[in-house]
Amino acid sequence: MKSYTLKSIGNSSDYMTIVREMEDGYVVRIVRDKDGYDEVKTDYIGKELFETCIRTGYLVEIAEPVKIAVNA
Repeated sequence: MKSYTLKSIGNSSDYMTIVREMEDGYVVRIVRDKDGYDEVKTDYIGKELFETCIRTGYLVEIAEPVKIAVNA
């Protein structure tokens, strides 16, 4: 699973991990730092939007693994 940092305002360390690749897009887990705790959200992003985010620098691949949040 690849992970990507999300371009954000301030010192936030938000990131996204691809959970599953589908024919027309990806199921992703997004982790956002909200005042010291992690807000975890699972969502879908289409391949065209994903590629646009990579091209514009909104998403940047993370070379080293990050913690993966698991909903309990």
